[in-house]
Amino acid sequence: MKRRLVLASGLAAALPLSAPAQSLEKPKLTIAVGGKNLLYYLPLTVAEQLGYFKAEGLDVTIVDFAGGAKALQAVVGGSADVVSGAFEHTLNMQLKGQPMRAFVLQGLAPQIVLGINPKTLPNYKTPADLKGKKIGVSAPGSSTNIVANFVLAKAGLKPTDFSVIGVGAGNGAVAAMRAGQIDAISNLDPVITLLQRSGDLQIIADTRKPAEAEKVFGGPMPAGCLYAPVAFLDKHPATAQALANAIVRADKWIQQAGAGDIIKAVPESYLLGDRAVYVDAFLAARGALSPDGLIPEKGAETAYRALASIDPKMAAAKLDLKAVYTNEFAKKANAKYPKG
Repeated sequence: MKRRLVLASGLAAALPLSAPAQSLEKPKLTIAVGGKNLLYYLPLTVAEQLGYFKAEGLDVTIVDFAGGAKALQAVVGGSADVVSGAFEHTLNMQLKGQPMRAFVLQGLAPQIVLGINPKTLPNYKTPADLKGKKIGVSAPGSSTNIVANFVLAKAGLKPTDFSVIGVGAGNGAVAAMRAGQIDAISNLDPVITLLQRSGDLQIIADTRKPAEAEKVFGGPMPAGCLYAPVAFLDKHPATAQALANAIVRADKWIQQAGAGDIIKAVPESYLLGDRAVYVDAFLAARGALSPDGLIPEKGAETAYRALASIDPKMAAAKLDLKAVYTNEFAKKANAKYPKG
């Protein structure tokens, strides 16, 4: 049976027939994400909104959490099947003896920005000035927290030298900065662009450009991806392939989409009340989004170095870096959809 789908943009080609549901081991599944409104997860939203999951025969429920650490907990606890989250969590989970594997990329660079609050730190000079201060992150333990730790470690600060406060990744994060409840923030777009435009943020580290991210981390730092327990991927390879197909199509659509196409494709609530800000944020972030879903070969090594620099247990561990990701599914998705 053909599915009739209304597309949000003329750029999206007619969708193919849905994959036969019986060929998928688990056509109905749940994806956990931490901050779905963020441009970091734009490919996930595009795949959902333009019907790419449905075109693959999938019935996907996306459950949104305050941060990536909480999304991961949902999969560990069994209430979700797959995480749309930060790549480095796969390393942390191997360290804990709970192997996870990334299988399709959404972000080439973390897109995370660390900035200070000009109201509470008017005399700020260097990152070392954040000692004893309150830093807002999407959720404690999430990638926003990890990037803050990493940047401040370079300034000689340990994670115990400052307080981390979960402020989410939407209007709550903006309000916390404007009210002076936090002295700095590690967050993503559109939150960052909104704060920057209103003069409520002074940027000190910006990983929205892959080249800048490589300078910060010393190599390619893969970011948003779909990852799942290795056992799930082994048991449901056709389902994982269908998910990868949808994300790769979304990755490619985004690279050729105009700002107007993006505005039509995302829910109104994502715009945080200001379309112009969202457009600026998208244009700033597009270069940091993956064009093809493939995870850089040296990405796991870069992520390991970043985590090891702030976690003695990670530094002492001997991890199998090739086990935390696979490009098998993304390569097949690119072969199936060379133009998206």
